[in-house]
Amino acid sequence: MESKRQQKFARLLQKELAEVFQRDVPHLFNGAYISISTVRTSPDLGVVKVYLSLLLAKEPKEVIATVRENTKAIRHALAQRIKNQVRVIPELNFFLDDSAEYAAKMDKIISDLDIPAAPAEDENNDGIPDNDFTRAESDEDEEEI
Repeated sequence: MESKRQQKFARLLQKELAEVFQRDVPHLFNGAYISISTVRTSPDLGVVKVYLSLLLAKEPKEVIATVRENTKAIRHALAQRIKNQVRVIPELNFFLDDSAEYAAKMDKIISDLDIPAAPAEDENNDGIPDNDFTRAESDEDEEEI
């Protein structure tokens, strides 16, 4: 569980890194649109994990490799933006956020499932066939006998 301080710092970094990627260094990534999906900070705020979502990228792994190669330039651009707000500029670690791809894969798997329809004798759509006796009904029948 992240502290309030970590959460606040992560929000600041997410906002400022998005600006860096969109305004300061977009020329480094061959037209790929990079958005920051999540930022996780260490308790001492010295190390940051940044999860990137990529749009219009033909090879996402190559773009991530390029981002990692240019970490120093990205960190410098970030430092120019937040130098008056923080003491230490954190070390940046970039990762590919594949949660959208994972969600699409799971959606496809679920949609491909062959789920049989409910039996026709179930008029109430409650999963219990209407001609089936439940325990409460069988107890009442015993009392009448």
